[in-house]
Amino acid sequence: MAPRLDFSDWWAKENRKGTPVVVKMENPSYSVVEIDGPDAAFRPVEKSRGKNAKQVTWVLLLKANRAVGCVAWLATVLWALLGTIKKRLIFRQGVAMESDKMGKGRLLFRVIRAFLVTSLVILGFEVVTYFKGWHYFERPNLHIPRTTDVHGLLHTIYVAWLTFRADYIAPPIQALSKFCVALFLIQSVDRMILCLGCLWIKYKKVKPRIERDPFKSDDAEGIGCEYPMVLVQIPMCNEREVYEQSISAVCQIDWPKDRLLIQVLDDSDNESIQCLINAEVAKWSQRGINIIYRHRLVRTGYKAGNLKSAMSCDYVKGYEFVAIFDADFQPTPDFLKQTVPHFKDNPELGLVQARWAFVNKDENLLTRLQNINLCFHFEVEQQVNGVFLNFFGFNGTAGVWRIKALEESGGWLERTTVEDMDIAVRAHLNGWKFIFLDDVKVLCELPESYEAYKKQQHRWHSGPMQLFRLCLPAIVTSKISAWKKANLILLFFLLRKLILPFYSFTLFCIILPLTMFVPEAELPMWVICYVPVFMSFLNIFPAPKSFPFIVPYLLFENTMSVTKFNAMISGLFQLGSSYEWVVTKKAGRSSESDLLAAAERETKSTNQQQLTRGSSESELQELTKLKEQQNEVTITPVKKTNKIYRKELVLAFLLLTAAVRSLLAAQGVHFYFLLFQGVTFLLVGLDLIGEQMS
Repeated sequence: MAPRLDFSDWWAKENRKGTPVVVKMENPSYSVVEIDGPDAAFRPVEKSRGKNAKQVTWVLLLKANRAVGCVAWLATVLWALLGTIKKRLIFRQGVAMESDKMGKGRLLFRVIRAFLVTSLVILGFEVVTYFKGWHYFERPNLHIPRTTDVHGLLHTIYVAWLTFRADYIAPPIQALSKFCVALFLIQSVDRMILCLGCLWIKYKKVKPRIERDPFKSDDAEGIGCEYPMVLVQIPMCNEREVYEQSISAVCQIDWPKDRLLIQVLDDSDNESIQCLINAEVAKWSQRGINIIYRHRLVRTGYKAGNLKSAMSCDYVKGYEFVAIFDADFQPTPDFLKQTVPHFKDNPELGLVQARWAFVNKDENLLTRLQNINLCFHFEVEQQVNGVFLNFFGFNGTAGVWRIKALEESGGWLERTTVEDMDIAVRAHLNGWKFIFLDDVKVLCELPESYEAYKKQQHRWHSGPMQLFRLCLPAIVTSKISAWKKANLILLFFLLRKLILPFYSFTLFCIILPLTMFVPEAELPMWVICYVPVFMSFLNIFPAPKSFPFIVPYLLFENTMSVTKFNAMISGLFQLGSSYEWVVTKKAGRSSESDLLAAAERETKSTNQQQLTRGSSESELQELTKLKEQQNEVTITPVKKTNKIYRKELVLAFLLLTAAVRSLLAAQGVHFYFLLFQGVTFLLVGLDLIGEQMS
């Protein structure tokens, strides 16, 4: 029955003071006297004392007002809750999806929404049955199964499930887990050998050195004659945030102006950005810098097509070397003097690669985790391969190429999205050697949003698999030695580009969560805990300041294996997204080069005015027109949000709970794990529905 609201006793209560004492006489014929206080027995009885109708009416009105206010408050809260659910679940307001094209990403939200709707329906049914009085004790004729019947049915189902799980589910999972563990150990041995090679290089202090100054000349009349002709290329596309600092840094390179040419290769399709870049180029040209602005009307082949088009110019034939910098890279003024001298007296050298340094590595957790991976890549992988093999993958920027090596290797090709790795492999097959300079650093910027980072990783992992399909026949039929072919096929492509995403995704994102439901396929403790932690320590070895982030790094790498595995499959089987190029978004972080450029603008303001006066009238009119267009362009500030996509968040929690389950299962505390797992997924589900991670 519904609860009865009775307010008749509220107003009749009186505040009693003192300790109530009950006095009983031995003679039962006497009445019982209750004394509330010391003077209660001696007070005269006021027969006329009581509550009149008016007081009762006011008390009832007051209580009714309070009850109505409580009901109104509950109705307001319920209406607000229903409105929020309607906005979130029905109209999808405030819930940012990863992409409208990815329908699979919404499967999790549909499951959670179905679970929520089912729970609400069951709750409503229970409320209706409560008010209708549909209870077993009030309706004895209702048939309810006995406890023993239910237990017997559940026991039969559970035993059948255990038998089916042990006979048909556990064996294939165990076989797949053993295969992935073997790949995991092979990749771990390769990673450990690279770290030992890096330690040996540091201990022996092995690095490429320049014996003497190749540009020093005793003849006063021949100053500058030993400087080779260098072409600097800056490919960019809609780089509004970083074009100015990149052009400024390159224009401040310390090199004879008559032996240096800067090409700004703009593929922008935004006219306002084209005007801004053109104005920046005109400004530095007025200062005496040999700089050219090139814009393609048809953007075919992405970056490879842009570089190929620039190398086809007739004036490029007079240059010996070409340095490439992406739009967010800011080389130091002595970059060419630290890299170009290595080519002297070394005719087999085709590439000199410098290391990247990051201006925003401490911006957020995402940039810190990226810094760990890239520090290991440059200091361990690139340096060890450069010292022992004279070969590594070109990073696409912050490097100097011998133009002859590019031409003999076939030039830039537009067949993949990793044109840098493509030209490096073809140059290696033609016998050219590479040098990596770990002490020469070029400032650049890391992606600060997860969306930009995810697209970048997709391109970096789909392109190598696409390139492997195209280069495999050329590698097999090339004239290089057998051990170099084995290094290219087994280590460079298969182990580090294909096996790593495969076993990481399969072992830690599929098998490990399945062990929660299939205990017969339990993974060993050293596979779950000891070896991954040890390998994480090796990865953090080049960046020791990132040690506090080892646990987030371990989970982040496992969850990112989903994206890497998807990219690897799309590149290997030529799927639609394998040739998708998306320019990584930049934020335009400041650096020392920007400060130097600002100081130079102040110190050379007088010289700039003199150069402007000496220019022709047509050049002045063109420069004035460009400045006016630059002033008219207004940049709307965009609020940056660092999105953490929900699929990766849920997968990280899933892997964490699976690992905790394996640890707790060894101690026999399954109940506490189940409780922890339930609470964890409940919190994650509520967060997925209610809030947007930022």
